Amino acid sequence: MELLRRCPENPILTPRPDVPWERKAVFNPGAVEYKGKVYMLYRAVGEYERYISRLGLAVSEDGVHFERFPEPAFSPEESYERFGCEDPRITALEGRFYITYTALSARAFSERGNYVALASTVDFRQFERHGVILPGFEDKDAVIFPEKVKGKYVLLHRIVPEIWIAYSDDLVHWYGHKKAMYPRPGCWDAVKIGAGAPPIKTDEGWLLFYHGVDRARTYRMGVALFDLDDPERLISRPLEFVLEPAEEYEREGDIPHVVFVCGVVQRGEEFFVYYGGGDKVIGLAWAPVKEVVEFARRG
Repeated sequence: MELLRRCPENPILTPRPDVPWERKAVFNPGAVEYKGKVYMLYRAVGEYERYISRLGLAVSEDGVHFERFPEPAFSPEESYERFGCEDPRITALEGRFYITYTALSARAFSERGNYVALASTVDFRQFERHGVILPGFEDKDAVIFPEKVKGKYVLLHRIVPEIWIAYSDDLVHWYGHKKAMYPRPGCWDAVKIGAGAPPIKTDEGWLLFYHGVDRARTYRMGVALFDLDDPERLISRPLEFVLEPAEEYEREGDIPHVVFVCGVVQRGEEFFVYYGGGDKVIGLAWAPVKEVVEFARRG
């Protein structure tokens, strides 16, 4: 039995055939609460021939029904992202919103030229680019912690197949890279893993939603807890996943059998978990905060 319950109105966002830059796919959204609303930056693809991703903006009062804008919020401009801006994660930190994303300097699906880049904003209208922040790595799935730990900024990132941790004094230059979490042989996350939404601070530790891939290339969603004072230390990691592809919009799509989390928002006593389904649409699932944390402690 899965821990997360899907929204009955799923998928909550689908491609818009009449909007050229997102008529083929919308998926893998980062999300954050801002001025009492949920702000979502989502990955959008307009055509498959070149397959260049842009980031759209959607805003919601209730976290379920979103208003989208006619133009992309963030499009490739620099050479390091000329083939796409993918999979945004949003961290509210020190009065700004910091967005980590995968910048493609080579064509999508070429298995090269994937770098972690950083942008920031205060209003989701104007964005400041901070460039590639992990230049020495072919890298994806980077998330910034929402506060400093022992005076340092903290980042999780993914060098295939593990999740790594790193530290910074300025959010741009990162050091102290160490492996923090590994795939588990014979499990649903046996082949590779990656951080999902930015870690969430709880009384029991830093709660991480992450994805895992098995040998059948199925993407599932899991949770783990890291120590509040020493985020290199993994406290617990349940053997069970919290969501797997089961609905048609998750089992079918541009990449079948995928649920891929990039954004989680706490609204009251519930987590709203926003995820990509089949690299094609956006779904929403939720669960009480208390239940998720108790589940994460079981590992």
